[in-house]
Amino acid sequence: MGMDRKIKKKKWTTSRIVGLVLGVGLLSFILYSFLFADNRSKLNVEKEKITVSDVSRKIFQEYIPETGIVMPSQTIYLDAVEGGVVDEIILESGALVEEGDTIMTLNNSNLQLSVMERESQLYEQLNLLRQTRLQLDQNDLNQKAQLAQIDYQLQLLKPQYSRFKELADKKLISQRELEEVEEEFEYNKRRQELTYASYKSDSISRSMQLKQISMSEERMLKSLDAVSNLLNNLIITAPTKGLFTSPDWEPGQSINAGERLGQVALLDSFKVRVAIDELYLPRIEVGQQASGTLSDGQEYRLEIYKKYPTVSEGNFEVDMRFIGEVPAGIRRGQSLRIRLELGSSEEAILLATGGFFRDTGGNWVFVMNNDESRAYKRDIRLGRKNSEYYEVLEGLEAGEKVITSSYENFGDNEVLVF
Repeated sequence: MGMDRKIKKKKWTTSRIVGLVLGVGLLSFILYSFLFADNRSKLNVEKEKITVSDVSRKIFQEYIPETGIVMPSQTIYLDAVEGGVVDEIILESGALVEEGDTIMTLNNSNLQLSVMERESQLYEQLNLLRQTRLQLDQNDLNQKAQLAQIDYQLQLLKPQYSRFKELADKKLISQRELEEVEEEFEYNKRRQELTYASYKSDSISRSMQLKQISMSEERMLKSLDAVSNLLNNLIITAPTKGLFTSPDWEPGQSINAGERLGQVALLDSFKVRVAIDELYLPRIEVGQQASGTLSDGQEYRLEIYKKYPTVSEGNFEVDMRFIGEVPAGIRRGQSLRIRLELGSSEEAILLATGGFFRDTGGNWVFVMNNDESRAYKRDIRLGRKNSEYYEVLEGLEAGEKVITSSYENFGDNEVLVF
């Protein structure tokens, strides 16, 4: 009879091996998750609802966007030099005028009477000066006649005196007769010397007086012209070619001296006036440039030529002129969107502007991985900006992709899964 055989129990059964493998796998997974796995908070995001921008290395130009108003480069104001009553309106506001065109005429009876009185006074003074000139000229002629008479007497006495002297030496005439001729001759010589000295002195004085009279006449004639021209101030004319604008004046309306009658704006040249936030006052100087593009694609450049440092309502103003030709179609009152350059251009790593800055303050961004399946939060540092780009100082390299749309819905998550 056969004996019963004891069967040994197997230690490594299939179920035990499977359980051990599962346990080791579970333990390994736990250890991996604890030590190596990405435990950062994640958020599933639809890729179609975000904006992704490339980080690039380009030339960076810091500028601020501004709006400028096209204005005539020069506006000449018309003020009433003399007051009066509007007599006739010849050109209405909005008319195109040429230099010298009559715009309106005024009437001022008091001014007309005053001009007549002043003209009469000036003519009277001119007549007195002319009479003085005639008297001086007459005196000059009289002195010249006296000198001519003395010269003539000397011409007669000199040979007579010589003959009498010869006769006296020969004892043919008496000494007394010689002395009479000699006395008369010496008297006329002395008279000639005194008269010439007097004439010379009078000539100098007369020359100065005539010069003063001429200067006075010249001043009076200018005054006469100025007084006559006062009436011309009642005729308002265009100072230059351009567009005339004015309040609505009516015939019979009174106008005071110094009152603004209107203005004439030049139409063949323009400037652009720009109001800038006072924050930029220390950074804006004459010579800085700006650029812009019109709706039809025309590009243009501007240059600051005048800065108004006075701040009003938080802004200061500058005047800019076009560099080169003025773009076709520019008109008075047109608004231009311009980019005002604040510094020199230089190469830099750039990141496009976007809504992310409002949520992060520019301190961090979400950067896409290589296959763009995820985006990871990364600290960065930004520098200057313009309306298109931020200058990246730290944290990003050219070629990387960054989410630049708003982060408002991402919460505190550090990883975005697409």
